[in-house]
Amino acid sequence: MWGIPIAGVGLWLRAWAAGYLEKNQRLITGGPYAWVRNPLYVGSLIAAMGLAVGAKRPLLAWVFFLFFYFVYLPVVHLEEQHLRKLFPEFEEYARKVRMFWPGIPEDGAEAGGEFRWELYQRNEEYKALIAFLIAIAFLWWKATLAMAI
Repeated sequence: MWGIPIAGVGLWLRAWAAGYLEKNQRLITGGPYAWVRNPLYVGSLIAAMGLAVGAKRPLLAWVFFLFFYFVYLPVVHLEEQHLRKLFPEFEEYARKVRMFWPGIPEDGAEAGGEFRWELYQRNEEYKALIAFLIAIAFLWWKATLAMAI
């Protein structure tokens, strides 16, 4: 059960970020994007770590970390190259906001935009919620089965 709140924080971060994200339309620098450039990926990593804690499997945490390092990190670099081409102001944004480790936004940096449910839905972030609920149900089933044995 300790992993559920950790995973919930990651899922919340993903949801918050998805409610701001307008892919390829404009550079998003408000909300969670004022704190960290890649809040969706950071949220995924936190949620995965929460599930690893819930599963009580340190090896699973390493598998998630390695997956993040070898899969997500190259994808993030490609996405940022794309954003640099699409939005000239990305370079300045990248100088101010860290890639994965949150920092305190500069004055007024959070003001860019607001959370919108239609963006959350358009970005299909509800799928992450469904996957999270399935994973929690599996862990619950596993724990219940272990207690029955």
